Amino acid sequence: MGKKGGKRLSKRQVEDALQGLFSGRPDEAFSTKQIFRVLHLDTHPLKMLALDVMEEMQWDDYLQKDSDGCYRLNQKGQVQEGTFVRKANGKNSFIPADGGTPIFVSERNSMFALNGDRVRVALMARRRNHIKEAMVTEILSHKADQAVGKLKVEKDFAFLITEGNIFVHDILIPKKKLKGGKDGEKAVVKITQWPSKDSKNIVGEVVDVLGKEGDNNVEMHAILAQYGLPYKYPKNVEDAASKIVPGITEEEIARREDFRDVFTCTIDPKDAKDFDDALSIREAGKDLYEVGVHIADVTHYLKENGTIDKEAQKRATSVYLVDRTIPMLPERLCNFICSLRPDEEKLCYSVIFVMDDDANIKSWHLAHTVIRSDRRYAYEEVQQLLEDNGVVDGTGKPAPPPTKKNPYKGEYAAQLIKLDALAKKLRERRFQNGAVKFDREELHFDIDESGKPIRAYYKKSKDANKLIEEFMLLANRTVAESIGSLSAKKKGNSKTSEDGVRGSKKTFVYRVHDQPDPQKLESLRQVVAPFGYKLKTSGTKGAISRSLNSLMDEAAGSREQKLIETMALRAMMKAKYSTHNIGHYGLAFDYYTHFTSPIRRYPDMMVHRLLTRYAGGGRSANLEHYEELCEHSSDMEQTAANAERDSIKYKMVEFMADKLGEEYDGHISGIQSYGIYVEIDENHCEGMVPMRDLKGDYYEFDEAHYCLIGRRNHTKYQLGDPIRIKVARANIEKRQLDFTLADD
Repeated sequence: MGKKGGKRLSKRQVEDALQGLFSGRPDEAFSTKQIFRVLHLDTHPLKMLALDVMEEMQWDDYLQKDSDGCYRLNQKGQVQEGTFVRKANGKNSFIPADGGTPIFVSERNSMFALNGDRVRVALMARRRNHIKEAMVTEILSHKADQAVGKLKVEKDFAFLITEGNIFVHDILIPKKKLKGGKDGEKAVVKITQWPSKDSKNIVGEVVDVLGKEGDNNVEMHAILAQYGLPYKYPKNVEDAASKIVPGITEEEIARREDFRDVFTCTIDPKDAKDFDDALSIREAGKDLYEVGVHIADVTHYLKENGTIDKEAQKRATSVYLVDRTIPMLPERLCNFICSLRPDEEKLCYSVIFVMDDDANIKSWHLAHTVIRSDRRYAYEEVQQLLEDNGVVDGTGKPAPPPTKKNPYKGEYAAQLIKLDALAKKLRERRFQNGAVKFDREELHFDIDESGKPIRAYYKKSKDANKLIEEFMLLANRTVAESIGSLSAKKKGNSKTSEDGVRGSKKTFVYRVHDQPDPQKLESLRQVVAPFGYKLKTSGTKGAISRSLNSLMDEAAGSREQKLIETMALRAMMKAKYSTHNIGHYGLAFDYYTHFTSPIRRYPDMMVHRLLTRYAGGGRSANLEHYEELCEHSSDMEQTAANAERDSIKYKMVEFMADKLGEEYDGHISGIQSYGIYVEIDENHCEGMVPMRDLKGDYYEFDEAHYCLIGRRNHTKYQLGDPIRIKVARANIEKRQLDFTLADD
């Protein structure tokens, strides 16, 4: 190796050779003679150059020298474990397990790792003015053992063509392992052989043929399969559900608080079938009201670690695609036995509040109950009822009292108007206490019988939605406080754990949300300053969140509103489940959990079981076991969100496919080094203007300020800017919508 192509090796080539040697054999030590021999450094100048490079590597803490003069990789800090992220453009990265900064991994140093794989890497010595790099030395575990794609069947062989950046190569499939799959059909393939040094091929076998590309059911199932999510229920689970007896015995009713004669209703989306929460209200004295938050008692019917429970635990959440719901529980349970359907007796786990006219809680208790819902409302019905009775959306003003001449309009109007007034008091107080105000809109599609989208629109949360939201938040917070704050008091309010969080004697499942990223908040402050806005980035949590709310209120209706809202949202951390409570920043709650949706979220079932256990005097549950379940639930929540996002992308492209060449007004919704994302104002579909289509200049990406700036003419494209586009391409297969600028 001393010479290459008749030329002596450069310092760069010697560095590469040494890093390849030590990274590839991280547990071995080498004498200088062994290094010279292995790398074929057989001239005095090359030996001296290698010694100089190794000395630099020592200074860089990449190598360490043993007492016997042998060199080895400095394992401390130089060998790490984490997640491999594969990119289609070759800019792969390694995410350390501790959540540190991503590290670049070139394709030649990837060891054929796949997206999401857990790997061990050796950090490479950093050259001057070069980015930090890592080399994969071992693949510890593969994230997924199956893939979805399109079959390509040739005369002598077949393979699966996958979309995205999950695999380096297409998957080879022996002809006898096609399971009847035909050329062009979509299929799910299980991987039986991974790539290695000896063979770069990935080999697999078909486990399910989904059907023809373009069919709506096939495409939705393909999205689910891509994320490893189920698209059908195992027969043994359906069989177990069919054996559950739906009736309620008199003995069971006698053990519970009876709310069957109290006005109770459910308020849900108009197409919902699984009603897991209901509200009741009745007078409890002068200017006092008893409000019941009644939640389906799912765990009454499910034996812990039974057949159905294990499947629910594995799924962890229901998945909501554009045109369907993939439920966490079998349909017999989620839509019938447990669902709080009107005029049917149902078992619930309830939080019962007594509150005054200002929504101050005078007393509360937790109880297993039996209810009978008087009415099933859609959000739109309740919203119309509130507006018909003078409740102006967004003002927080109560409806005028009814009179003989002007009675309330609508069935059970008095009860719903009182619930709305109490909810508005709760909401007002929550924002005063520092909750962050994000009124996010959700994209929806109207779908025809074949699954084709015929209309795209945003749904905004109105008073009817907020009514339900506030009482669910109240119930979730209250039950979390009942365990967390009581345990903290027993332990001593002044005592904290090593990480600064007050400890809890009883294991519990919390929904936690960390404080915003300080750097992203500072970027937001710098971006909004030229517009004349101010933002606090230091001080108490409440002060920062109130400053954020003021900023968004001031920016409402302005050109820069989208920019500010997007940057503020990106500064927020992701909420997750944990047994270690750090509070919920976004809601400004010291204690918070998920108790109110056990039909569609497994953590709520965990909370129900823990509350029942502790109410009965049970000992604290196993912390490690519940933390593992929390981590799994958080992961599955994110996976389900990714699948939902992909289904929206697919429907967006399908909706726009017959609108090629048409022009629309939009605004810039995202900025990347490879182009700008634009959301159409009329229908809220989002596509990209690739960098290659931005003509007339070379644009540089300013990541901190979310903008592209032209080098020559200084044209600036910034997040939130209005822009007019033309629909250029709609690739349904890749779920990719491309625009061009309508007028440069």
